Amino acid sequence: MRRLFAYGTLMCPEIIREVSGITQPGQPAVLHGFARYRVRGEYYPAITAQAGARVAGLLYDCTDPDAWRRLDLFEGDMYLRSEVQVELTDGTRCMADTYVLHPAHLDCLDHREWDFEAFLGFGKAAFATDYKGFDEF
Repeated sequence: MRRLFAYGTLMCPEIIREVSGITQPGQPAVLHGFARYRVRGEYYPAITAQAGARVAGLLYDCTDPDAWRRLDLFEGDMYLRSEVQVELTDGTRCMADTYVLHPAHLDCLDHREWDFEAFLGFGKAAFATDYKGFDEF
């Protein structure tokens, strides 16, 4: 079974549903060896490999090829879909796909931690209003 590890805007039920059609709730998971930073001038984050770091997110089951096509469109050329190992709250580890910042775009990071709660409080509404790509799906 293919799984998606989401660590940013796709943790929001409305956004993951709009983008991919996934309607089931995500399962809490942690990705070790990566750090999540704000993308300069944007409401969304990116992750990059970083020893000793960890990123909290949600794990979704995603078996529909059309959902993956839509996710790839949403993430665009700025991210590479990569297979990673995540850890669930019970300590179980499993493989999942996630979107890692393409090395060519490292200069887009402002190296401040991206905060999901802050996004929900401020950035989510602005992101939903500003993001025009939903119509592509």
